[in-house]
Amino acid sequence: MKITGMNIEKVQIPLKEPFKVAFTTVSYLESVLIQVSTDNGCIGFGEAAPFAPVTGETVDGVIAVLELFKTGLLGMDPMDIEAVHAMMDGVIVGNGAAKCAVDLAMYDLMGKSMGLPVYKLLGGYSNVVHNDITIGISSPQSMAAEAKRLVETEGYHILKIKAGINYKDDILAMKLIREAVGPDIRLRADANQGYSVSDAVCALEGFKEYGIEAVEQCLPHWDMEGSAFIRSKVNGIQIMLDESIHGPMDAARACRLGAADILNIKLMKCGGLYPASKINAVAEANGVTCMVGCMLETKLAITAGLSLVAAKKNVTEADCDSFLYYKENPIEGGFTQERDIFTLLDEPGFGVYFNM
Repeated sequence: MKITGMNIEKVQIPLKEPFKVAFTTVSYLESVLIQVSTDNGCIGFGEAAPFAPVTGETVDGVIAVLELFKTGLLGMDPMDIEAVHAMMDGVIVGNGAAKCAVDLAMYDLMGKSMGLPVYKLLGGYSNVVHNDITIGISSPQSMAAEAKRLVETEGYHILKIKAGINYKDDILAMKLIREAVGPDIRLRADANQGYSVSDAVCALEGFKEYGIEAVEQCLPHWDMEGSAFIRSKVNGIQIMLDESIHGPMDAARACRLGAADILNIKLMKCGGLYPASKINAVAEANGVTCMVGCMLETKLAITAGLSLVAAKKNVTEADCDSFLYYKENPIEGGFTQERDIFTLLDEPGFGVYFNM
């Protein structure tokens, strides 16, 4: 099987309502979808969902990089995933979202050629994922009302709560949310790099009273030493790193410093499923668990992320919910959803198709 071509398409999808985190507010998804064709008539789908504050990429930049990759991919075998990544890394450093699009297309092609779903190619631990749902930043009272709705109406048992602008407001939000949903709902917070070290310590000490089990990315992405310090000062709550972890070497540094209990793997940061599996292997070897998160992605990349969660025993958490915020979804298939339980389809590749 040899690669013969690649089509590239930009899509923009409005959100149902603007979504606010510590450092920005977003109102629509901009993504790049690709179709990689082969000489045996098989087509693999991939996606790049760049987010400039995290990946350093824009949609137009991703398209330019994919045009560079297109030439290098011609004649390559999608099964040679190490060679594909070596080619991309030789063309340009970083650019995780662009590389992710190619990586996902390769896995989709591999699965289709072997007649297997991707989660089985990656490890096949399970096909069922217990997913969380995210609550954006607004007034503490509004966040509590939304938490109550998500639990009572939508059936979610794990809530991820955005924070990081004002730690006192964040503590109040956690208090009101816990009162609204009761003691049995799992809560974790995400500061999106918004705290200083001192504010993070104050926030986490306040969060503990309300049973917050983990706090994600308290500090700027570069400050792993600060994360290790916070982890040494606050007991009873897990520290997670997200924006700090772009590849296996970042994972190794975080483990070496004792900076995290959990690593949040995002395919757009690291360049796809192949490097994501390496991050998980580094974490597992150091007694650190992983979560798979997402950017604003269609069901194509969400299916890929869920496939990694399902495949690996050490990936214990899933934060793959962004497709739920769109007014429309151009990708269908991949998995079924029953409240907060997502079940991957046993179809070759990712089992997705374009509804465009």
